[in-house]
Amino acid sequence: MFMRTIYDEKLAQAAYLFGCQRTGEAIVIDPARDVDRYIDLARDNGLSIVATAETHIHADFVSGCRELAERVDAKVYVSNEGGPDWKSEWLEQKVGGGTYRYKKLHDGDVFAVGHIEFRVVHTPGHTPEHIAFLVTDRGGGADEPLGLASGDFVFVGDLGRPDLLESAAGQAGAMEPSARQLFQTVRKLDAIPDFVQVWPAHGAGSACGKALGAVPMSTIGYERRFNPAIRAADNEADFVDFILSGQPEPPLYFANMKRVNRVGPNVLGGVPTPAELTVAELRALDAKRVALVDTRPWDEFRVGHVPGAMSFPLRKTFNTDAGSMVAETDDIYVVIEPDRLDEAVRDLIRIGLDHNRGWFDARNMADYESDTYSLRMIAEVGVADATAMLDDRQVTVLDVRRAAEFADGHLRGATNIAHTRLASRLDEVPGGPLLVQCRTGIRSARAAAFLQKKGFDVVNLRGGIVAWEQANGAIETPETR
Repeated sequence: MFMRTIYDEKLAQAAYLFGCQRTGEAIVIDPARDVDRYIDLARDNGLSIVATAETHIHADFVSGCRELAERVDAKVYVSNEGGPDWKSEWLEQKVGGGTYRYKKLHDGDVFAVGHIEFRVVHTPGHTPEHIAFLVTDRGGGADEPLGLASGDFVFVGDLGRPDLLESAAGQAGAMEPSARQLFQTVRKLDAIPDFVQVWPAHGAGSACGKALGAVPMSTIGYERRFNPAIRAADNEADFVDFILSGQPEPPLYFANMKRVNRVGPNVLGGVPTPAELTVAELRALDAKRVALVDTRPWDEFRVGHVPGAMSFPLRKTFNTDAGSMVAETDDIYVVIEPDRLDEAVRDLIRIGLDHNRGWFDARNMADYESDTYSLRMIAEVGVADATAMLDDRQVTVLDVRRAAEFADGHLRGATNIAHTRLASRLDEVPGGPLLVQCRTGIRSARAAAFLQKKGFDVVNLRGGIVAWEQANGAIETPETR
């Protein structure tokens, strides 16, 4: 059996390519949308992708199953569990007419790709329809599974969060029943041997859990012994409290992903190539009406950027930041160095931001300025200046950390709105000049640029609350309150 993990560092997302070397057939489980990566990997190893499968309707990226079905006529395997609201609706809507080759799966179903067997285990809790796949290499003579493609059920060190239907998709009252369902699902691990490997769909940095480990895979036995969420499942009430507490605020785009992946993503047929903009075309853009994404480092952006531009450097948080502040309907223009354009476009289409209209070479930003056009700045201050501004009541503090971080300690009088939810809560942002602050100044930089685009007067706190505490600035904590 051939197996490779294809990992996206920014989304902390893993797809798995399994191939039968005897028959040359392969399957991809939980693919992302730019499927050329999987096709090329399979071909380079003497394999052809004949099938693709999803563990569930994803919330954090656009599924590539439909794209693979169009590109290589892959047979699609999806869950048929979870009730009528949790079905893939695109299976009979092939581009140009007709139906994809597909099979809807139930708990206990078995299918094969070559001599590799996949047994379906219904694992609800993260979502009602969620399934996992026990993988057995029959071609190698095995009669027990080697591993579990666990999707968002079991992670290394965590379980898939059960609150997203409520916190991301807006289904009021869904999180506690989902948590109780997840408690029951954990019992299914009892029937799986300790030696079975765990191949999760996400790693550290994903918003699909709160404490995912950075180790790429594990075993059922290890997780049974040391996974805090599984160990908390001795008692249902305690488990519900544990699994729901401290979950990070999900990025805004999560709600869109559920809908897109259910009804069917648009088929791209390849990675789009936006047109290069001239300086005149950049000047002609109305950045209040489009999404102008500037990927330069913050220190370059803050001292001179096109008015209305947003600051999203191409770091690990790029997808989360852009998905929280760019709408899926926005026309997108990117300020970027040419050799990173493909990377940025892939990142954007992976989260459903498809309207990539143009790009401008970041190395030529100085050419923007003229007698008519000026670059704009964002003020940034250290702790001493921020303290003086607060003492003189010149600014109001906006803390854009997660609610759990804020609860542990914050600047007195601060308003808390997580930067991943800011676009949906602009009516809660205080008036007047804002001192925008996070832990180290990175998330607040993203928020400050977005707020400036929306017309707010902002100052970023350099170094964030870490610098504030190092300078012995006053912090309001649960104890002082």
